[in-house]
Amino acid sequence: MNQVAPARAAAFEILLTLERGSGHSDELLYQPAVVRLSPQDRNLTTNLVMGTLRWQLALDARIAALLARPQTQLDPSVRVALRLGAFQLLYLDRIPVYAAIGESVELAKNAENKFAAGMVNAILRKIAKLPKPKETNEVTNSAELAMAYAHPQWLVDRWVIAFGMQSTKQICDYDQLPAPTFIRLIGSEAEQELLREGIELAPSSFLTNVRKVVSGDVSSTAAFRNGVVRIQDEGSQLVAEIAGQGQRILDACAAPGGKTAILAERNPDAAITAYDISKRRLAAMQHALQDTPYGARIHFESVDVANSKLKPGFDLVLCDAPCSGTGTLARNPEIRHRLKPEELNRQHGRQVAILHAVMGGVKAGGRLLYSTCSLEPEENEAVVRTCLDSRDDFELVRIDGELERLERDGILHAEGAKQLRDTAVIDGSLRTLPGVHSCDGFFAALLTRRA
Repeated sequence: MNQVAPARAAAFEILLTLERGSGHSDELLYQPAVVRLSPQDRNLTTNLVMGTLRWQLALDARIAALLARPQTQLDPSVRVALRLGAFQLLYLDRIPVYAAIGESVELAKNAENKFAAGMVNAILRKIAKLPKPKETNEVTNSAELAMAYAHPQWLVDRWVIAFGMQSTKQICDYDQLPAPTFIRLIGSEAEQELLREGIELAPSSFLTNVRKVVSGDVSSTAAFRNGVVRIQDEGSQLVAEIAGQGQRILDACAAPGGKTAILAERNPDAAITAYDISKRRLAAMQHALQDTPYGARIHFESVDVANSKLKPGFDLVLCDAPCSGTGTLARNPEIRHRLKPEELNRQHGRQVAILHAVMGGVKAGGRLLYSTCSLEPEENEAVVRTCLDSRDDFELVRIDGELERLERDGILHAEGAKQLRDTAVIDGSLRTLPGVHSCDGFFAALLTRRA
């Protein structure tokens, strides 16, 4: 692409792919064309993609106000070029105005409309003269909150009802910042290896063998390549730790495999079965885990668990169900643009089918942990309640006791265990909220089958 810096060209292609409804930002940012860029260009590409997605609703509002016909349906490449340019002008301080405008104009020349480049130039020049958005702490209702933090109002309305205004503001604020990177220390020397390679670390909020990355690229270190550290959100790791012990373990929706790996680490003598409906994701997971010390103990199988007929042979089942992902908007900002309210009921129906199916695989006295990375009750409490109402041989186990076990075993910090008990245990289940807790939003409910 002529006269366009590599980072902007890569960001434009990723945003255009997402605008057309394909792919996911976290996968597209690791495709070969991006990996081949210099570290500086990779960082800028990530910043441009994620920032544009996070602020897209606010960017679109600014752009629409400057269009001669605000309701005009723009060509996707024009929309993306305008958003990309506007994001740089409004939210980044070190990008020269001429570069943000000039290269966006070049990107818009791909559009079928021959006047598109001129329109992009004119609108971005007007935006360049506007004041940059100011941080605001004074929002009095959900409409103001949604506008200030570029979230769909219908989603913010739900959260305010469920969690209150203050917690919803914390969620939205967390969603607009780069998600923190957490690592799991697997080898005894892993932390020292990272420090020697220039990675700056800080303690995590909850788990004793997790660190927060303050600065540095962990993925470029020998420790990461050698498998003695793994990048994984702390909330995700917490869910897997709560699952506990077993000899025959099923991870029913296993890909990408981070929770499966923790189950294997904590259960060194267990036989583990990993199911996933996606053959591609399962194959990637198998490749990632095959050289680990526990890889040989994991049996991988592509299964649509919602339609499976499981026999009660597992003493531990983890069911991390596919969901809307509203607890991960900091990492997957495009979700907010794709998700529609009516999809939550569809998700609920499939999640009920999945949980009901895996309940059949739990043997008497066995445990089942149901989890999602959703904040929505239709996908969480309502799924558990529906399935428990249909089975009188299962009951809910309060998460409080599991947190005490993890603290007693040295897996949870005492302070972290107290914070979780005080703020994240709701009606016996676990619910982390982004911003309220320094991790993604997760729900987890522990069930047991009566002996």
